[in-house]
Amino acid sequence: IDQKNVDIEFTDASTLTIKGRIERSYSKGTPPAALVEGEADKAAICEDGNSRTTKQDNNVSVKKSEDSNTSREKFWVMERSIGEFSRSFEFPVPVNQDSVKASMKDGILSVMIPKAKKQENRKISIQ
Repeated sequence: IDQKNVDIEFTDASTLTIKGRIERSYSKGTPPAALVEGEADKAAICEDGNSRTTKQDNNVSVKKSEDSNTSREKFWVMERSIGEFSRSFEFPVPVNQDSVKASMKDGILSVMIPKAKKQENRKISIQ
Protein backbone atom coordinates (compact mmCIF):
# COMPACT_ATOMS: atom_id res chain seq x y z
CA ILE A 1 0.00 0.00 0.00
CA ASP A 2 1.23 3.46 -0.86
CA GLN A 3 1.17 6.22 1.75
CA LYS A 4 -0.66 8.58 -0.61
CA ASN A 5 -3.64 6.18 -0.39
CA VAL A 6 -3.90 6.46 3.42
CA ASP A 7 -5.62 9.27 5.35
CA ILE A 8 -5.28 9.81 9.10
CA GLU A 9 -7.57 12.27 10.85
CA PHE A 10 -9.12 13.06 14.21
CA THR A 11 -12.90 12.96 14.00
CA ASP A 12 -13.28 14.37 17.52
CA ALA A 13 -11.08 15.14 20.54
CA SER A 14 -10.42 11.48 21.40
CA THR A 15 -11.06 9.49 18.19
CA LEU A 16 -8.49 8.83 15.46
CA THR A 17 -9.65 7.38 12.12
CA ILE A 18 -7.37 5.77 9.55
CA LYS A 19 -8.86 5.31 6.06
CA GLY A 20 -7.32 3.99 2.91
CA ARG A 21 -7.69 2.39 -0.48
CA ILE A 22 -5.93 -0.70 -1.77
CA GLU A 23 -5.55 -1.66 -5.41
CA ARG A 24 -3.65 -4.82 -6.29
CA SER A 25 -2.96 -6.42 -9.65
CA TYR A 26 -1.64 -9.91 -10.23
CA SER A 27 -0.61 -11.33 -13.57
CA LYS A 28 0.95 -14.70 -14.33
CA GLY A 29 1.71 -16.57 -17.49
CA THR A 30 2.32 -15.37 -21.01
CA PRO A 31 -0.24 -13.09 -22.63
CA PRO A 32 -1.09 -13.80 -26.27
CA ALA A 33 1.41 -12.22 -28.66
CA ALA A 34 -1.21 -9.96 -30.25
CA LEU A 35 -2.05 -8.42 -26.87
CA VAL A 36 1.60 -7.72 -26.19
CA GLU A 37 2.14 -6.06 -29.56
CA GLY A 38 -1.26 -4.34 -29.70
CA GLU A 39 -2.19 -6.08 -32.96
CA ALA A 40 -5.13 -8.17 -31.73
CA ASP A 41 -7.46 -7.10 -34.52
CA LYS A 42 -4.90 -7.55 -37.33
CA ALA A 43 -3.27 -10.90 -36.61
CA ALA A 44 -4.08 -14.58 -36.36
CA ILE A 45 -2.38 -16.26 -33.43
CA CYS A 46 -0.89 -19.72 -33.70
CA GLU A 47 -0.07 -21.10 -30.26
CA ASP A 48 1.93 -24.17 -31.27
CA GLY A 49 4.14 -25.45 -34.06
CA ASN A 50 1.72 -28.16 -35.25
CA SER A 51 -0.57 -25.85 -37.21
CA ARG A 52 -0.42 -25.08 -40.91
CA THR A 53 -2.09 -22.09 -42.53
CA THR A 54 -3.18 -21.80 -46.14
CA LYS A 55 -4.61 -18.83 -47.98
CA GLN A 56 -7.14 -19.32 -50.77
CA ASP A 57 -9.24 -16.52 -52.27
CA ASN A 58 -8.57 -14.17 -49.30
CA ASN A 59 -9.82 -16.80 -46.85
CA VAL A 60 -7.45 -18.10 -44.24
CA SER A 61 -7.83 -21.65 -43.01
CA VAL A 62 -5.84 -23.30 -40.28
CA LYS A 63 -5.18 -27.02 -40.25
CA LYS A 64 -3.85 -28.48 -37.05
CA SER A 65 -2.32 -31.89 -36.69
CA GLU A 66 -3.17 -33.44 -33.34
CA ASP A 67 -0.15 -34.77 -31.52
CA SER A 68 -0.86 -35.65 -27.91
CA ASN A 69 2.81 -36.12 -27.07
CA THR A 70 3.69 -32.48 -27.66
CA SER A 71 0.63 -30.76 -26.22
CA ARG A 72 1.67 -27.75 -24.16
CA GLU A 73 -0.73 -25.79 -22.06
CA LYS A 74 -0.40 -22.05 -22.18
CA PHE A 75 -2.25 -19.82 -19.81
CA TRP A 76 -2.53 -16.21 -18.81
CA VAL A 77 -4.04 -15.20 -15.49
CA MET A 78 -4.77 -11.61 -14.52
CA GLU A 79 -6.50 -10.74 -11.25
CA ARG A 80 -7.28 -7.39 -9.74
CA SER A 81 -8.63 -6.55 -6.31
CA ILE A 82 -9.76 -3.13 -5.17
CA GLY A 83 -10.98 -2.23 -1.72
CA GLU A 84 -11.27 0.40 0.95
CA PHE A 85 -10.64 0.11 4.65
CA SER A 86 -11.31 2.20 7.72
CA ARG A 87 -10.33 1.78 11.35
CA SER A 88 -11.18 4.07 14.28
CA PHE A 89 -9.38 4.27 17.61
CA GLU A 90 -10.95 5.92 20.63
CA PHE A 91 -8.56 6.94 23.39
CA PRO A 92 -9.62 6.87 27.05
CA VAL A 93 -7.35 9.78 27.98
CA PRO A 94 -6.86 13.16 26.27
CA VAL A 95 -4.24 13.17 23.49
CA ASN A 96 -2.06 15.92 22.08
CA GLN A 97 -3.32 16.16 18.48
CA ASP A 98 -0.67 18.69 17.48
CA SER A 99 2.20 16.28 18.23
CA VAL A 100 0.95 13.20 16.36
CA LYS A 101 3.55 11.67 14.03
CA ALA A 102 2.97 8.99 11.39
CA SER A 103 5.37 7.08 9.16
CA MET A 104 5.19 4.17 6.75
CA LYS A 105 8.02 1.77 6.06
CA ASP A 106 7.74 -1.46 4.04
CA GLY A 107 3.94 -1.22 4.10
CA ILE A 108 3.74 -0.91 7.89
CA LEU A 109 2.04 2.21 9.23
CA SER A 110 3.33 3.54 12.56
CA VAL A 111 1.42 6.29 14.37
CA MET A 112 2.80 7.91 17.55
CA ILE A 113 0.13 9.69 19.60
CA PRO A 114 1.38 11.37 22.79
CA LYS A 115 -0.85 11.87 25.78
CA ALA A 116 -1.88 15.42 26.53
CA LYS A 117 -0.28 16.99 29.56
CA LYS A 118 -2.43 16.78 32.60
CA GLN A 119 -4.16 20.07 33.22
CA GLU A 120 -3.39 21.50 36.59
CA ASN A 121 -6.20 22.57 38.84
CA ARG A 122 -6.75 26.24 38.51
CA LYS A 123 -8.24 28.26 41.27
CA ILE A 124 -10.58 31.04 40.22
CA SER A 125 -11.07 33.96 42.55
CA ILE A 126 -14.51 35.40 43.04
CA GLN A 127 -14.75 39.14 42.54
